[in-house]
Amino acid sequence: MRRETVRRRRHIFQTLMRGLACVVLVAGCAALALAEARSHHMTNPQEGRIVLNSTVTILEIPGAPVPIQKAASDLASDFEKVMGTKPRIVHYEEDAGPVTILIGEKSALPDSMKPSGLSQAESFSISVRRANWNAQRPTHVVLLAGADMRGTIYAIYQFSQEFLGVDPMYYWTDHQPRRRAQIVLPALLDKTFPAPVFKYRGFFINDEDLLTGWAPGEKQDHTGISLKVWNKIYETILRLKGNMVAPGTWIFPDDPQIKLAGERGLIITQHHAIPLGVNVARWPKGVPYNFTTHPEILKRAWRDAVREYPPGQEILWTVGLRGLSDASYASLDPSVRGNDKALGHLISKAIADQIEIVRSVHPDAQFVTNLWQEGARLVQQGDLIIPPEVTTVWADAGYGHLQDKGDVTAGQGAYYHVAMTNGRANQLSEMVPVERIYSELGRYIKAGATQYLLLNTSDIRPVTMTTEAVMDVAWAGLPPGGGKASSDFYRRWSSEEFGWKAAPKVTEVYQKYFNAPAHLSDPDREYGDQFYHTEARQMMLADMIDSSLYGIPSQTVKWAQPRIFRFGPGGETGKWWLQDAVRQEIQKCGDAQPRWDTVWKDALAAEPLVPPERLPFYHGGVLAMIAINRESNRMLLEVSKTIQEAQAGDVGEARQ
Repeated sequence: MRRETVRRRRHIFQTLMRGLACVVLVAGCAALALAEARSHHMTNPQEGRIVLNSTVTILEIPGAPVPIQKAASDLASDFEKVMGTKPRIVHYEEDAGPVTILIGEKSALPDSMKPSGLSQAESFSISVRRANWNAQRPTHVVLLAGADMRGTIYAIYQFSQEFLGVDPMYYWTDHQPRRRAQIVLPALLDKTFPAPVFKYRGFFINDEDLLTGWAPGEKQDHTGISLKVWNKIYETILRLKGNMVAPGTWIFPDDPQIKLAGERGLIITQHHAIPLGVNVARWPKGVPYNFTTHPEILKRAWRDAVREYPPGQEILWTVGLRGLSDASYASLDPSVRGNDKALGHLISKAIADQIEIVRSVHPDAQFVTNLWQEGARLVQQGDLIIPPEVTTVWADAGYGHLQDKGDVTAGQGAYYHVAMTNGRANQLSEMVPVERIYSELGRYIKAGATQYLLLNTSDIRPVTMTTEAVMDVAWAGLPPGGGKASSDFYRRWSSEEFGWKAAPKVTEVYQKYFNAPAHLSDPDREYGDQFYHTEARQMMLADMIDSSLYGIPSQTVKWAQPRIFRFGPGGETGKWWLQDAVRQEIQKCGDAQPRWDTVWKDALAAEPLVPPERLPFYHGGVLAMIAINRESNRMLLEVSKTIQEAQAGDVGEARQ
């Protein structure tokens, strides 16, 4: 019995020792794994993640172009907004931290880091790599690489948007990213972004009275808009993956915002009213502006403008012939007035001369011409032939309907408005529905007319949503979803700007908002926020002129007659036009007012669902937008009713 007991005890002891050895082995393996993970700076490939925190560094390839340096600086600022600490920007591998963000054009990257692909202009990639730059430990690299300079810039901003949560429109939406202590990335992250759908795409900062009043430039810089704000405008274009800008309406080629655009890596283009950059709104008094009688004067102005641009600035040259301050050239030259064939021939000659002037300085220059207003008519009639080396660009009329009448062909482009100051469209609020943007730009994509897309944003701030919608299409084309794509966009925008709780209701608000306005006689043109006030002033002045109701002699307001009656159906000076206008506005605004009231009610109902930090933008970007149109519609309705009552002799009721 004693021997059996000893054997049993020995067996138990041996079993326990074997178990203990297994525990020690497992613990040792765990310790080694933990040490390995720690040496990888919070990196565990088996768990499929890399963690970025406040110790991350940004490695910028030495000698990187200035535009890439500025974008890298923006990335550091974005990290600071999220984590509270701005990362160090270093230029040599030995200075990189255990986890670093490597920024560079493909051609400038070390062979071990060059991404595959990226053969197309402006394409880029975001990936995770491992480098042996430090003998003590490996370096985990988040590689932001581009096929070229702008592709690299887009990689930087795409990373910031996708992984740091930075709104590309943050400057205009007052949207700050959520604060976090760390950012988690997939260890196998490897995303490639192809070349853009539209080759040239960007903003035209036009009718910029709000920007010049809100952020005026310093006296010494002569910009109209502060250079600090111009820098933010350019940053916004790049964050939306644009590559060009028309930096203001009436500008000169040597204005400082031109140079700044080059430093941000943007192509300069000119709008339709200033071919080659000649500021015709500041044409000197007493100097003839007539290409028929004094062609040498205009040619000299074109040559001077071409030479005044900063050396090395990338430019997409606009050619054509317009009058002073964006009037038709025919309004200034009697020899072509009322003669479309003669006008088309003269514009063709101007374009040929402009091309010759530019190519004498820039042999590889690229050209576009914007068919604004009479330009489209002349081309469609065959009176104006655009040379094959010039990209034909069709325009809309300020309401988002492009005026090509189905004639658009491959290699052409679009000049598109989401805001415009013309006394009738919108400048203080959104007006172009996203479904219209998708429909019209979709036609151009289908036709292959993707060479150029210039977006007229006016002052940007009132039209942030549709600005982003257009630029998304310019880069990536139409989103999936078919007929529901626009609803998906409203839902995504609402969720990102106002939170997921508010998104369903705010999406409905946007949809009802775009269906609320009355329409002009052309069903494609809504009542914009300017139209209500233009129409009300017009009707009140007409009533004052054509009626003795108020005892005002018509000669005392004689100055107003041309302003009023140019809009009349036949230039009528009697009461017929006014009575007809009053009837129409009572009907149209009367029908629209319940729609506006419903939108306002729904927007107020959604307000409690918006996070407190996003309420200021909800108030300014949604409630104010609705209120402007709702109350303007009500004002025009009440003015129309008052005039009708007064004309019927019910002065007492009118005064009420």
